[in-house]
Amino acid sequence: MASLPKSMKAVQIDKTGGTEVLQYRDVPVPEPKEGEVLVKNEFIGINYIDTYFRSGVYPLPTTPYTLGREGSGTIAALGPNAPSDLQLGTRVAYMGQYAYAEYTPVATNYTIPIPDSISTKIAAASLLQALTAVTLIREAHAVQKGDWVLVTAAAGGVGSWLVQLLRAVGARTIATASTPEKRELATKNGAEVTLEYHEEDRDVFVQKVLEITGGQGVAVVFDSVGKSTFDSSLAVVGRKGSMVSYGNASGPVTGFALARLSAKNIRLLRTTLFNYVATRAELEMYAKELWSFIEKDKLNVKIHDVYPLKDVVRATQDIESRKTTGKLLLEP
Repeated sequence: MASLPKSMKAVQIDKTGGTEVLQYRDVPVPEPKEGEVLVKNEFIGINYIDTYFRSGVYPLPTTPYTLGREGSGTIAALGPNAPSDLQLGTRVAYMGQYAYAEYTPVATNYTIPIPDSISTKIAAASLLQALTAVTLIREAHAVQKGDWVLVTAAAGGVGSWLVQLLRAVGARTIATASTPEKRELATKNGAEVTLEYHEEDRDVFVQKVLEITGGQGVAVVFDSVGKSTFDSSLAVVGRKGSMVSYGNASGPVTGFALARLSAKNIRLLRTTLFNYVATRAELEMYAKELWSFIEKDKLNVKIHDVYPLKDVVRATQDIESRKTTGKLLLEP
């Protein structure tokens, strides 16, 4: 630790609220504990969940609280008993709290070495969202070749990954997005059909999806929008299909009656990535598959922009506008 600085820049909040609560300030450099490594961040991923903690949708575990959930860089210090593949200077990507900073203490269970063939920038732009997409198509609903699948917000972070991975495994994707530009991106990523869900009422939307799928509905819906798309998404799930909710961009779904599922024996899941990669062995397995998808299938890791850490307010406003496509990154 002697070679490390005593202080660093970080983005913290003392209370929940709008972007005005984001504070770019000096804080002490943390020391890694048992089961942790300290990563010197090169790139930090911005995710919509960061806005949930800042705004109060999700409760803060403590204050002041350093935002952020993923990043990439090099290991600058080791806690006791670090795994043999995590050594000083190792390039790693990680998922964990306190990423909006120059240095982040990260649990070794959620830290993975980056292959030589993949840059730290690409790793930061892909890990959390792409692993979410991989676990969605493997565990939340095991997508089969030829399945019709509906992806909402298909030009967003996870949505863009889902469309590309579904193409790679041979599924047929119906993608929804709010603008012609986003629908064009979804098509480039492999969507067979694109629809605009804001301009069409529920009945028109449902009828279109049923026509596309020969009246059968889709095998699974992967929905990150939440409240505003839930009813129409549920209506197009086919018999014995799955409705998988993994986000609340338009607000949480409330007041749902379970009896609605019985009409078609639909499975309803509300998933989170960390329950699919709860052990390091699970993380290693899915990360290996992710790196392989990137290398072999030449997936498009689209980066919207890289912002200086001090410009976190502008970056946050951009992601909340829902006008961005691809990944937003911060650079300390």
